[in-house]
Amino acid sequence: VSDLIQSHPSAGMEIVHEYVKLRSDFGRQCLFSDRHVELLVDLPPNPKLAMQFVLKETRDLGVQGCWEMSEHEVTETPRRSGYGINHVEGGWPKDINSLEMEQTIRFRKKVEKDEIYMNSIQVLGEVSSQRKYFKDEELLDEIQEAPSVKIVNKYRDPNQVKRNITCLSWQPSGGSNLAAAYSCLEWQKATADLSKDSYIWDIESPNKPRSVLKPTSQLVCLAYNPQDLNFLVSGSLNGQIMLWDPRAGQHPTTVSPLEKSHMDPVYEIIWLQSATETEAFSASTDGQILWWDVRQMSEPTERLMLDLSRKENPDNALGAISMAYSVTMPDTFIVGTEQGAVVYCNRAAETPAEKIVCTYDGHHGPVYAIQKNPFFSQNFLTVGDWGARIWSEDIKESSIMWTKHQTAYLTDACWSPVRPSLFFTVKMDGVLDIWDILFKQNDPTLSVKVRDEPLCFSGSQLGVISLMEISKGLCTQQNNEQALLGEMLERETKREKILRAQKVRDEAGNMEESPKELILRPEYDFYNLLESEQRRKQWETRQRVKPR
Repeated sequence: VSDLIQSHPSAGMEIVHEYVKLRSDFGRQCLFSDRHVELLVDLPPNPKLAMQFVLKETRDLGVQGCWEMSEHEVTETPRRSGYGINHVEGGWPKDINSLEMEQTIRFRKKVEKDEIYMNSIQVLGEVSSQRKYFKDEELLDEIQEAPSVKIVNKYRDPNQVKRNITCLSWQPSGGSNLAAAYSCLEWQKATADLSKDSYIWDIESPNKPRSVLKPTSQLVCLAYNPQDLNFLVSGSLNGQIMLWDPRAGQHPTTVSPLEKSHMDPVYEIIWLQSATETEAFSASTDGQILWWDVRQMSEPTERLMLDLSRKENPDNALGAISMAYSVTMPDTFIVGTEQGAVVYCNRAAETPAEKIVCTYDGHHGPVYAIQKNPFFSQNFLTVGDWGARIWSEDIKESSIMWTKHQTAYLTDACWSPVRPSLFFTVKMDGVLDIWDILFKQNDPTLSVKVRDEPLCFSGSQLGVISLMEISKGLCTQQNNEQALLGEMLERETKREKILRAQKVRDEAGNMEESPKELILRPEYDFYNLLESEQRRKQWETRQRVKPR
């Protein structure tokens, strides 16, 4: 090894290490030369091995000797330019001066009475109403926009000891008020200094509530009257129903008697579609559905016990924790229970036993949320355990669509009021999922981490309401979305009906066999499988030893 030192006039001195290896270290040098053919080894054929020779079939393989190319076309982007057009009033007869107001008015009245003119306007009106001007171009940018969610405001429980937000109610007709019910449903965590107050927030003022509601017991649910924006009805932790008018003060104007109310917390209360606009009904884990007239709340106007045996036995009643109601079908409603069953009810039935129409075996645990699709009232959404399910009222045995099991427990869900294929779910890990079932069914379109504590659509476990704004694409109905979703729901409903009918036929066929035959059938199938496997192995052995 030698070290060389080179110097450069411009760069000064540079040290270069040059490593030199001897030629002998590379091994013997290969020398190639021309010579005559020389036989080194001659192996004659062995006749004994000829019996084992197997002639392989010939196979043809095509090889392309040139580059593979595909046919394609290139279209040049057209150049666009805009031009302005100046519209002037014209078409007047020569004897009419268009600048004179009286002459033009008289001429218009004369023409409007003409029968030909009236027929022409009718025909043109029908044609113009069927045309869609620039609709596709307006939706193009919204479709291409990536879905997104951002938090606009947060409203925090002003008390020192934080409580769960169990219900929210927006003021109807685009009002800026948001009523929130605060309560602690875990009685072990309730303390003496726990506040009972609930609040009404102005969404533009997150620092301080607009109004305070001071109930005798913590509020679990509440709802604005959809017709009279000044009144609210609420259900409390001790089972009482309360009517509120914030203009009259911080205390309820009417309270139902304790002995005539629910015996457990009221988890849901909904205003009914009625002529008086003063009726509501409530659901509780005591297994009762009670109807009220808020003008006279000394006792409920009607009761329904959720006893599936139709015997009105309170001990067998299922606890109700969620309800779904649609104004298009004012006599029917759906109840989600603690036991996982979904109960379909009809108030118009004559007897209490007939009011429970049917049940859906929905989830393994409590049905925390249930809501009808605003565009397809025969389909409804439920949430329980680790997934969400979409049901059809025509199929009682199973749902028609469902999400895969999530890693965290689902706590709430709701449909989008403007897009029929969109719904939202929230989970115990504080994540909000947005699902578009027309886009994909296995995974959510967008997942957002909102809080570190469990979420529901009324707020978080620590009493924080997060007001969020979604992108335009998530709140703008796309082309043919309603028609496409209708076809999808109908197709899935038919598929479930076919599968259900096939299962019924299979069960009916099995019932024709005697119990003894059903017991012996697995043993018979097992021995048949063994015999067929032995025959196959014997045939393969004969094929291997057979001379060719």
